Amino acid sequence: MTDQKQPVIFLMGPTASGKTDAAIKLVETLNCEIISVDSAMVYHGMDIGTAKPDEALLQVAPHHLINLRDPTDAYSVAAFCEDAKILCDAIVVRGNIPLLVGGSMMYFRAFQKGLSVLPSANQWRKPCRDGGWALS
Repeated sequence: MTDQKQPVIFLMGPTASGKTDAAIKLVETLNCEIISVDSAMVYHGMDIGTAKPDEALLQVAPHHLINLRDPTDAYSVAAFCEDAKILCDAIVVRGNIPLLVGGSMMYFRAFQKGLSVLPSANQWRKPCRDGGWALS
């Protein structure tokens, strides 16, 4: 791959604002692949209130980063950025355009502008006997 920047489309907005319909049209006309930018759709079973695409729609226009994690597992904005970067590179290699679609604005911002280098949360906290957390 060259050092030339590749196009990436951001389609963002609140739940039920028509993003999915617009994304499907872009997939059909521009050879895009959809990457979900939603902090809840990444979890299995988080279907109510997320407008997660149903199986029929996913057959027509597959979405990356949906149903990846169990709700008890953490998924951070840093993990999203890493996953989305890998996906974007792979999508470009396939000759398609990455189409990031969703409403998690912090994910969009971090993907576009980057994150500060900080230690992970687990390095700073330890569990207390009362079920809370204390700084290490």
